[in-house]
Amino acid sequence: MITRNLAPKLTEAARTWPSITLAGPRQSGKTTLCRAMFPDHPHTTLEAPDVRAFAQEDPHAFLEQFPQGAVLDEVQRVPELLSYLQGIIDAEPAPGRWILTGSQDLSLAESISQSLAGRTALYHLLPLTRGETTRFPQYPETLEETLLTGAYPRIFDGGLDAGDWLRSYVADYVERDVRMLSNVGDLATSQRFVALCAGRTAQLLNYSALAGDCGISQPTAKAWLGILETSFLAFRLPALRTNLRKRLVKMPKLHFYDTGLVCLLLGIRAPEELRTHPLRGPIFETWVVSEIVKHRANRGEASGLSFYRDQNGAECDLVVEGPAGFTLLEAKSTKTASASLFDDSRRVRKHLAQSAGPCPVALVYGGDQRQCRGTDTLIPWRELHHLDW
Repeated sequence: MITRNLAPKLTEAARTWPSITLAGPRQSGKTTLCRAMFPDHPHTTLEAPDVRAFAQEDPHAFLEQFPQGAVLDEVQRVPELLSYLQGIIDAEPAPGRWILTGSQDLSLAESISQSLAGRTALYHLLPLTRGETTRFPQYPETLEETLLTGAYPRIFDGGLDAGDWLRSYVADYVERDVRMLSNVGDLATSQRFVALCAGRTAQLLNYSALAGDCGISQPTAKAWLGILETSFLAFRLPALRTNLRKRLVKMPKLHFYDTGLVCLLLGIRAPEELRTHPLRGPIFETWVVSEIVKHRANRGEASGLSFYRDQNGAECDLVVEGPAGFTLLEAKSTKTASASLFDDSRRVRKHLAQSAGPCPVALVYGGDQRQCRGTDTLIPWRELHHLDW
């Protein structure tokens, strides 16, 4: 068990909030983290059929088992339980009593907003950051191995083969959750849809094209993508909104939280295949973007990220909004440092100069040499997790 970057935020929240809700994908380490941080709390999971039946049939008696509070896993399986928990918290709002976890973001968020608004601190535990993976005795050394392995804790904790584990993960959780959330009858079509989404990572999300390629309707494509988001497998990165008189692209970009899962779904099995794969660049871009998303989630931040693209072809992979303004970030999988790598982001900077002021450029690339060029920085991929995004 390594120390997770989110741990200090949970410790802080437990001093002031009567309950903490920890959401994230299955197998991201939520239960392990809660057991380590709250060892004196009883623990139960609503994933177990008998426990779930008890909580549904007699919620009062179920919660009375835990007079001092508890860790309740997968609470989205019994959303009505939160209404009863609301009364208990209001009657005795002692801090840190109730720790709730869930792996379905939308249904969990809806239940919280209806029952526990203002009573729980909500955090997201996503797969490991690069910095967290380096705390294990063995971790991927090369860029290709890092992208292929992904970042689920069980792979590193057990020294498991990433391909075998991810294959089981897709069968045990991804396909099951898709069927459970949408009552999908055609498993082959849903499998094809997930693979097609993986092939579109780091690309503009065109629902019409996605639906046409999969042979489903556009509303179905939107619904199924919502399931991938709800299950913390993929997310939409919004386009930057500004008051510039530019024709900006409004479609979001599609990204996955884990590049190991993307590689598995695309049939990439070995580092040498990834080195020459036509989607190497988008996969690397997704890795960079997801690393920063995870970094900000570990600080309890869920916004402030977008991308820029206009109708004239000017684009930047990620716009990071901070107290001092925008930072423009580009991801280039090449291992060769070159001044031309900054061309796209510097073009965007000129467009944003009037409304956003100076925008430093950070370019993350697949090489090993760090360079500073005025306000712009060339950052080796290995050093991405050392920076405060």
